[in-house]
Amino acid sequence: MDDSQLLRYSRQILLPQFGVEGQQRLLDARVLIVGAGGLGSPAALYLAAAGVGHLVIADHDRVDLSNLQRQLLHGQADLGRDKVASAADTLHAIDPDLCVTPIATRLQGERLRREVQAADIVVDASDNFDTRFEVNAACVEQRTPLVSGAAIRFEGQLAVFDSRRDDSPCYRCLYREGDQPQETCADNGVLAPVVGVIGSLQALEAIKVLTGIGRSLCGRLLLFDGLAQEWRSLKLARDPACPVCNP
Repeated sequence: MDDSQLLRYSRQILLPQFGVEGQQRLLDARVLIVGAGGLGSPAALYLAAAGVGHLVIADHDRVDLSNLQRQLLHGQADLGRDKVASAADTLHAIDPDLCVTPIATRLQGERLRREVQAADIVVDASDNFDTRFEVNAACVEQRTPLVSGAAIRFEGQLAVFDSRRDDSPCYRCLYREGDQPQETCADNGVLAPVVGVIGSLQALEAIKVLTGIGRSLCGRLLLFDGLAQEWRSLKLARDPACPVCNP
């Protein structure tokens, strides 16, 4: 770590639980972010600013005017561009030395497995259950920690699944495939700060797992009600009948 980096990250390095060692772990880390939208925007911004050395961002979509209300990686001038290209420019404006790998296609199948295997942690910022189930299965297979977030209307949820731990549940323990309605923000709406809250917390949980500080959300589900400004934390146990983590 050079003098410039020591100054840039000095406020984190001052934290006794973090220090130079924690910062170096972030600089050495590779994080896969699936989705460059409402959740992926704050997650990527904070991970980049905190000093994660390599961000891989996957999103097949292009920037639309309706995105700008909450997807802060993108601006008016980015309309029509690939979201991952817009994201890379925004993140490089924060830190020109940041390594960003944009993937402008739907990440699935063997490509998904390779990217999950290469990552130190995965941040699932996608907006549909099919992608979440596939990302979860790849993370369990490759034993890669997963930070999962979701937000709609005024509500959000957050969880960490770490298949390196024998007691960790996975996303499939929480939801059964085919049982959940495919609700989207396009159909139901979402208040912009709600995705900001959840996406920022995804970044925080990823940093905690990467550096080994604090207590992660593994084994717990955090629920946020923005209208009432209330949080609930529920215990989440591993499902012995789960076909993914207990096949």
